[in-house]
Amino acid sequence: MVNYIWVGMAIIGLVFAAVNGRMKEVNEAIFHAANEAVTISIGLISVLVFWLGMMKIAEASGLLEKLSHLFRPLITKLFPEVPENHPAIGYILSNMIANMFGLGNAATPLGIKAMEQLYELNGRKREASRSMITFLALNTSGLTLIPTTVIAIRMNYNSASPTEIVAPTLIATFATTIAAIVIDRYFYYRRAKRRR
Repeated sequence: MVNYIWVGMAIIGLVFAAVNGRMKEVNEAIFHAANEAVTISIGLISVLVFWLGMMKIAEASGLLEKLSHLFRPLITKLFPEVPENHPAIGYILSNMIANMFGLGNAATPLGIKAMEQLYELNGRKREASRSMITFLALNTSGLTLIPTTVIAIRMNYNSASPTEIVAPTLIATFATTIAAIVIDRYFYYRRAKRRR
């Protein structure tokens, strides 16, 4: 459905530009945006490659495993339906750690795998389980220690201090993560109370 909306908007925009004699501006905007997209992508690739390399080093050195052990008690409390040694726990932890380092691109496949595992645990039901909802809320709030993508974009646009966003991002994402947990638990207990 969303694809049809985007195609419709593009067609309406092109027709409107043609009727009003503004195709030259449209062509200029398309080429300028394409050039800027390539520049931003190359800038992002360099930063993402660096941080993905750092993640590999952290994995090889055992740091990720130590972080996983550090967060495991919290994860088992947040996801009581998931057995302690289930693969979903590993995917959830890996997704959260990748998000903490601002590696959304690396976190996405891990998040999909975690959701697949939670879906299997839920018996492939069409209704989302408590754990699936909690994971989605946590993934959306995304606690971030180092916002690598935003830093890369700021560096691309020659920011005087591209890393000054780290502290505000940490505060904001910490607040959203706490809010996500509180709201998730509130609605869960409210639903549970109604069922009794």
